Amino acid sequence: MIMRPGQQLLLPANPLFIWGSLLVALMLGMLPLGRTPWMPDILALVLVFWSVHQPLRVGIGAAFLFGVAMDVHQASLLGQHALAYTALSFFAITIHRRLLWFTVPSQALQVLPLFAAAHLIALAIRMLTGGAFPGWSLVLAPLLEAALWPVVSIVLLAPQRRAPDPDENRPL
Repeated sequence: MIMRPGQQLLLPANPLFIWGSLLVALMLGMLPLGRTPWMPDILALVLVFWSVHQPLRVGIGAAFLFGVAMDVHQASLLGQHALAYTALSFFAITIHRRLLWFTVPSQALQVLPLFAAAHLIALAIRMLTGGAFPGWSLVLAPLLEAALWPVVSIVLLAPQRRAPDPDENRPL
């Protein structure tokens, strides 16, 4: 892939770090904070990040498994989060090449519709099965997830950053 001018060359991603960050996001999603509709879904955010940056390692199958785990944990309709995460991962993988050409704040605007669609899918499944409407504060969740995109990008790409000044031991 041709890199943009000024873009930093990254080290390969460690698979243990990828899966560890996904498990940490799953544990954060399982914290008993109560059910508030405006709460951002950290697991969805990390799934989209790794689906964009490492689509061969984190794909639709991983999104489905994490979605089923969230369904079981929240005692929601089995497949509600699984379908939302699977669609989210699919569309993230679909746009990952185009998305990496943008700056991080622009990427946040590009992934906002993905997060909105995932929440809309989960809401539609909940409403079709007779659930109650959680309120209009649900609109805040995709906005907060898109606002957290730059923070997640900085944190999850930090182990891959090379030293800024090359020397005889680090020529790149």
